[in-house]
Amino acid sequence: MVRRALKLGAVGVVGLAALVVVLYQFSGLRVVREGSGQPRLRFTTPNETQAMVIARHREAQRAQGEPRVSPAGDAAAPPANDATPVAAPAPPTGSTAAPALFWTDFRGPRRDGVYDQRPINTNWPAGGLTPMWKQPAGGGYASFSVARGRAFTIEQRGGDEVVAAYDVMTGRELWTNAWPTLFTEFMGGDGPRATPTWSDGRVYALGAIGELRCLDEASGRVLWRVNILEDNGATNLDWGMAASPVIVDETVIVLPGGPNGRSVVAYDRRTGARAWSALDDKAGYSSPMLVTLAGVRQVLVFSASRLMGVTPDGGDVLWEYPWTTMSDVNVSQPLLIGDNRVFLSSGYGAGAAVLELAAADGPGSPPRTPALSGGGNLSVREVWRNTSMKNRFTSSVLHEGTIYGMDEAILAAVDAGTGTLKWKGGRYGHGQVLLAGGHLIVLTEDGDLTLVKANPDRHEELVRFPVLEGKTWNHPAMAGGYLLVRNLAEMAAFDLRLP
Repeated sequence: MVRRALKLGAVGVVGLAALVVVLYQFSGLRVVREGSGQPRLRFTTPNETQAMVIARHREAQRAQGEPRVSPAGDAAAPPANDATPVAAPAPPTGSTAAPALFWTDFRGPRRDGVYDQRPINTNWPAGGLTPMWKQPAGGGYASFSVARGRAFTIEQRGGDEVVAAYDVMTGRELWTNAWPTLFTEFMGGDGPRATPTWSDGRVYALGAIGELRCLDEASGRVLWRVNILEDNGATNLDWGMAASPVIVDETVIVLPGGPNGRSVVAYDRRTGARAWSALDDKAGYSSPMLVTLAGVRQVLVFSASRLMGVTPDGGDVLWEYPWTTMSDVNVSQPLLIGDNRVFLSSGYGAGAAVLELAAADGPGSPPRTPALSGGGNLSVREVWRNTSMKNRFTSSVLHEGTIYGMDEAILAAVDAGTGTLKWKGGRYGHGQVLLAGGHLIVLTEDGDLTLVKANPDRHEELVRFPVLEGKTWNHPAMAGGYLLVRNLAEMAAFDLRLP
């Protein structure tokens, strides 16, 4: 009897193994990594299959007639089909919001994850919102930038990286620009990571292995291109190029992380010629930001080993603050707090800190600390540091003195002035957070859309409903009251304008 049971058990194991093999080969069953690094069995769609799904969907769209950009319902915005270049809003130096139909950069025009262009509807029905449109998308972890009725992103379609422009109102694909590249990585997954940047009628898109293209916003035509890794003798990062380009005056700044003064590089935004390069830091995964801190205009660069402010016209270090993590994984965006403070955070136990900057050796300034100031024109002191907020590859937002963000996979609120943990609650995986209308819009790792009140006293989730299928690490975007979300396989849009 025991021998028979063992035999049946062995047959069961063999049968289960055979079933797993069949599901792997024919049904897309794969072991995928969550943000925590834990493996999970999921049914996925192979790149080539997903590319065919998208091709059929877009062919059906084209059969409906020639695509036309919708004006997206805002009379204050330029006509969406006007190809005349219109300057983007000034990059983030203060509190001025961009015009209503612009979300020009990764996480918005100030790269801070805050939408404050107009009031939005936060009275969501209990069963969730109905999308304006929903359709298949290619792989990768980019978000959207938005300008004049067009939404731009970069996707993996089969063996190609593809920059695509969509009509915000209808989801119609307006144009694509593709090149043969497939970045694969077991822990994170396939596809490009960096969100395209829009400025002055041009789209600046960076692929996972360094292909940087400047494209015409209306047609997708290539105006210039360069591979930033090859051009700067740099080695790609384990998880690929993820830092979105930033426009600074007449240049576009990128972070190839090359040696011999080629870590931070500026190209002429109109011609693609190298304007300047600086530093030798290994690159991080965080995107550069143009800011004003302590009265000094500068570019924040979060490299693999430090946060620093550099001059916008040459990359000279104004100040630095050492910050290292396991495997050099610095991903989250720094967050400005007032005129002279900045918040930074990382996962893997590193935690978070707030720094205060002042004119070095000026009246009332703290003593210069060479190890922190880097010999620049600004001094820096640590206001607080702890492990109450660990942004692994998410980024926090600031609202009325409270920092809200993902402490690993759990939403948390931290006092910006003291670092005191106010509350921690609500498991959203390694999802992404956007602040709008005094509320947190959280796109969870499993593709749920969640509305949480930005309440410093307690966790207050109001609505949660499924939107996207599969792993979702992409940041939401919003322009003109329209919310755009995507992941490795789908994208959707929601109208959050007030009636």
